[in-house]
Amino acid sequence: MVSDEYISWRNHFLLLLDRIPTPIAVCRPDGEVTVANPAMAAEWGTSPGRLRGRNLHELFRPRLPGRLDRHIEALRLGRRPRHPIEVRWMAGAGGVEREGELLVDPVGDGFPPSPMLLAVLRVRAAAAETIPRPAEPVAEVSVVEGHILALAAAGATTAAIGKAVGLTVDGVNYHLTRLTRRWRVPNRTALVAKAYVLGVLSTREWPPAAFPQRTRGGACRSTQSPHVPPGGTR
Repeated sequence: MVSDEYISWRNHFLLLLDRIPTPIAVCRPDGEVTVANPAMAAEWGTSPGRLRGRNLHELFRPRLPGRLDRHIEALRLGRRPRHPIEVRWMAGAGGVEREGELLVDPVGDGFPPSPMLLAVLRVRAAAAETIPRPAEPVAEVSVVEGHILALAAAGATTAAIGKAVGLTVDGVNYHLTRLTRRWRVPNRTALVAKAYVLGVLSTREWPPAAFPQRTRGGACRSTQSPHVPPGGTR
């Protein structure tokens, strides 16, 4: 029967493994993955549980054919190869090829006839840069909200914003509070920053303006107050 101490140490090991940012997997002597941390699973755009049962031979393509087989066989015979294995793999749902080094060592100091293996993946920085970053999230706001955000980004006071959009100070604060809660940000500064990140505000215009395609109910092309002549101050 498995002891409580063993279970406790195993749980601590799994918790530590989950927090390590380096892709790591524990494998059977034939290369079958038994445990993978989230960083390793993320290379294939999946969860650690779905990576379990797959084989290193299936996941990686060594730059030199047969290199992984010879490495594992050397470990089984009690030898410890000195050099990592240069590998390639298809990352994520998009199937983008990445490159790196795979270090495979026996778990523990001993060399039993069939050692469990610890596989550590080093992703090459140059290869990582070729992975397309996920598209920035986008959001949609009303014309009034887009106008308010643009004015806030330009540094207008709440009173000036209200005058520009025809609302009271309380009305402006109502819209700002709604947006703050919707986007889960703590204050107006963070709200403006989030508006840029979400693609609501254009990064190519000054004074700031909301993208027409990000506003509901019509275009919001101008942030100029109807009460302030062009070129005037708010």
